[in-house]
Amino acid sequence: MDGWAANDPAECPVTDSLPDQTPTYGPAARLAEGDNASIMFFKTSFTTLIVGVFVVYVLHTCWVMYGIVYTKPCDNPKAGNCITPFLAGNPKLQLSIYTALQANAEGGHTLIHKEEDFDVNNKFERIVNVSLPKKTRNNGTLYALIFVHQAGISPWQDQRQVHLVAQLTTYMVPKPPEISLISGEDQTQGQKEEAQQTKQRDGKPAGRTRGGAASTSDHPVSHWRSRLTLNIVSDHFHFDREYLPSDVHRYLRVFQNGKKMVYLPLLFVDELSNRVKDLVEINSTSTELPLTISYDSISLGKLRFWIHMQDAVYSLQQFGFTEKDADEIKGIFVDTNLYFLALTFFVAAFHLLFDFLAFKNDISFWKQKKSMVGMSSKAVLWRCFSTIVIFLYLFDEQTSLLVLIPAGIGSVIEVWKVKKAFKIQVFWKGGKPTFLFGKLDESERRTEEYDTLAMKYLSYLLYPLCIGGAVYALIFLRYKSWYSWLINSLVNGVYAFGFLFMLPQLFVNYKLKSVAHLPWKAFMYKAFNTFIDDVFAFVITMPTSHRLACFRDDVVFLIYLYQRWLYPVDKTRVNEYGVSYDDKPKGKTHRD
Repeated sequence: MDGWAANDPAECPVTDSLPDQTPTYGPAARLAEGDNASIMFFKTSFTTLIVGVFVVYVLHTCWVMYGIVYTKPCDNPKAGNCITPFLAGNPKLQLSIYTALQANAEGGHTLIHKEEDFDVNNKFERIVNVSLPKKTRNNGTLYALIFVHQAGISPWQDQRQVHLVAQLTTYMVPKPPEISLISGEDQTQGQKEEAQQTKQRDGKPAGRTRGGAASTSDHPVSHWRSRLTLNIVSDHFHFDREYLPSDVHRYLRVFQNGKKMVYLPLLFVDELSNRVKDLVEINSTSTELPLTISYDSISLGKLRFWIHMQDAVYSLQQFGFTEKDADEIKGIFVDTNLYFLALTFFVAAFHLLFDFLAFKNDISFWKQKKSMVGMSSKAVLWRCFSTIVIFLYLFDEQTSLLVLIPAGIGSVIEVWKVKKAFKIQVFWKGGKPTFLFGKLDESERRTEEYDTLAMKYLSYLLYPLCIGGAVYALIFLRYKSWYSWLINSLVNGVYAFGFLFMLPQLFVNYKLKSVAHLPWKAFMYKAFNTFIDDVFAFVITMPTSHRLACFRDDVVFLIYLYQRWLYPVDKTRVNEYGVSYDDKPKGKTHRD
């Protein structure tokens, strides 16, 4: 059996038991060829259309991004239509920050920090302790009033001051505590002592970070934003009144100085830097909490880009995105370099294109699939199971919708593949479903034997590893519930050893010495996306096990490529659909 090659149709076992598929020629055959040509032309045209739309989308996005970061300057600064910067005169400035219960400062305000010799070009970071009013401790709010004004003059009396209001609190549902399912303790004694020492050292009373178990309430409670990031445009840019950007207009404060129009410093509060990991839960005993004030200068182009991104995140929250979902998007912009961010955009665009093409080809392949010859049905079943487990795990971990929604769609598709692979028909009688499984032919039974043999060998290795890992996690790790432990144990088994369940298909390919039965177009698109996922694994926040799984799939695809090289497809042979790769027949095998 090991002596025959894949391009020998007389000895290849894949087609031994298939019905006679010898092509015939005549009017009917020419008509069929015409239909096939029309279908292929439609598919090619549709793919070309999608690629064309993708190219137009990328070019349009590049043009829009250029319009965002580029601002037309005033050509003649002495002309009457120019708006000159107040910072060009090198004034002495002061930065003052107050807290208040209301955004308009009614009811009083408290000074928490000031920079008397404030230089817009000097970067700094300060940590101040902020006293929390009783209303804030009782699930209330607190605002920061940021002023940039002339030194030596109170900001409330300076007519040439700029100010912004930032919210120092936000509402979120507390994260459920994780406990040991055996002992029932949420922390070991050593962890409690360490946490207590940390509180005493840092001066943090009872407020706890998002990682702690501060509350089990399902209602949103007030959380402290422990970071306040400020920026001022340091460029001495001259605006042209006729080309004033609308996004900058809301931050622009102008006054008349003789015949010239002068704009005050462009102050900006970076809301994208407010991350969920920096939130601290506030309770009735949190009398004082630390606030990290960061300042850095910013270019006009980056300011405009940041304004657009901040508005986009706000719009997503208005459409129903939670604080955690928005935080995943913030991490893409805040935690990465801008050049790497631009690269990520193009990578994401290609990922979207390959996702669509892989989806189209995969659905088309399985829609036409009539026989499971050469296909591992158990691998299909395992892929369905693992995809559902991963979806439930991501849902339990409250992962971003950017990852959760594609995982859910993939689960539905995998269930449909199982229905096709096992030839399942569903009949409804009296509101109850009845399942009917199709029968296997001789060639499919041979494939099933190889598939069963491969799974038998794998079970000796996988079952002990998965059970041992679940027991270890139950004893030494903490979870929110038994369901959380079950899902985590299953998904860890899927991530750690799940790629081994792809090996039965490799084993079937080896025994049959053929890879012609695989959906190679969809495979290649998925392979490209797998390597793209390797890049995204360091950009988008996701569980570590999910991140490692991206690299795991690379190995399997490389083995598939090696098998494709090892077992080349004979393009002159007719496949199970009665279609040959060659456009023209080599000759007749019988008389018309």
